[in-house]
Amino acid sequence: MKRVFRKYHRVLAIVVCFPLALTVLTGMATTLVEEWSVNLGFSRRLLLQLHTGEIFHLEGIYPLLNGLGLVGLLITGLSMTRLFHAKPQSTSKE
Repeated sequence: MKRVFRKYHRVLAIVVCFPLALTVLTGMATTLVEEWSVNLGFSRRLLLQLHTGEIFHLEGIYPLLNGLGLVGLLITGLSMTRLFHAKPQSTSKE
């Protein structure tokens, strides 16, 4: 079972990597441009269009896909840890 989750986790990580990285980087860049008045060479509007997926006409589904990708990574990642496995019962001789 652990091997199957590793396979899914690896594939999901590759698929979700670019959209999540784009969301994180554009979110940080938007904050720098808006709050700190840093000139990055991009307008705030363009950064927000990239951040929300509006530039790709995916603004309705882009956040949902990012969220589902993260939830999938969390589930497969946590399943590979021993956090939720039953502990073996020790037999103590009295």
